[in-house]
Amino acid sequence: MRASRLLSILLLLQSRGRLTARQLADELEVSVRTIYRDVESLHTAGIPLYGEAGHQGGYQLLDGFRTKLTGLTAQEAEALFLAGMPGPAAELGLGALAAAAELKIEAALPPALRDGARRVREHFLLDAPGWYHDGDQAACLPAVAEAVWNRRVIHVRYRRWAAPCEVERRLEPYGLVLKGGKWYLVARCDGTLRTYRVTQILDLRVLAGETFERPDGFDLAGYWREHVVDFRSRLFTGHAVIRISPEGRERLADLMSSAVVEAVAHTAGVADDQGWITATVPIESLTHAQTEFLKLGAEVEVLEPLELRRKLTETANALAALYPRRT
Repeated sequence: MRASRLLSILLLLQSRGRLTARQLADELEVSVRTIYRDVESLHTAGIPLYGEAGHQGGYQLLDGFRTKLTGLTAQEAEALFLAGMPGPAAELGLGALAAAAELKIEAALPPALRDGARRVREHFLLDAPGWYHDGDQAACLPAVAEAVWNRRVIHVRYRRWAAPCEVERRLEPYGLVLKGGKWYLVARCDGTLRTYRVTQILDLRVLAGETFERPDGFDLAGYWREHVVDFRSRLFTGHAVIRISPEGRERLADLMSSAVVEAVAHTAGVADDQGWITATVPIESLTHAQTEFLKLGAEVEVLEPLELRRKLTETANALAALYPRRT
């Protein structure tokens, strides 16, 4: 465990440059005192590592020192190749670079690790988009990625759901996130961090000579976690009381959200003679709930709210009129 941590310290300093003991401790989830002992061990082992005191101080490797991948374990090498996603890399305009980097890493691995990594690539494939969605085809994605990388301010024309549907925004792009096959841009607009669907960007123009400073402490992964939690908390605006058949419950996991599936499991009452149960489930809106419950056809009955029941009744009557019974 300690040997792995020493190698991690070495690789962190090699990849990120100067880091304080506190930064290393936070990254490796250990105490600062442990970092002091580890640094002393690296000194003893002959690693050209020095530290500077003061506010701007920290530990740093001597210029020109590079370590090799000799500390990479078999499991780490296999996980590295399992994490490769050529599709998203190609969408960002980095397909050729990603392939070249993978070849170089593979060539640097010892034969035993190389064979294991190759077997992982041959036996496992990560396909992020869902069955009914092939991922985003965003023509401006490479331009957005370049602006993110070079910290260039961009002016976009953006399509949103609320009126006015088309707006113009001056954005400072902080990062890109791939979620369920869809690309999202995290950017600062008017002093506030916001999230934008990349496919909804209609036009993009890089503002000549305008750059921005990304805060040193900004954590893209941390921001996204908070964004997802906040999104889910605002997603469901109400509840519906439903009756659902045994067949409907079997199809539930394939057709409805996990929140609905869990609600049925936890709030369902005793089944009646036909096996139907009554449950209370969350809904996003009346219109969205109407569409979702129609997926289950006659295997679900909405009892409340009455407005949602009325909407489904109107739809059922319209379908009956569209498909009259033939004699």
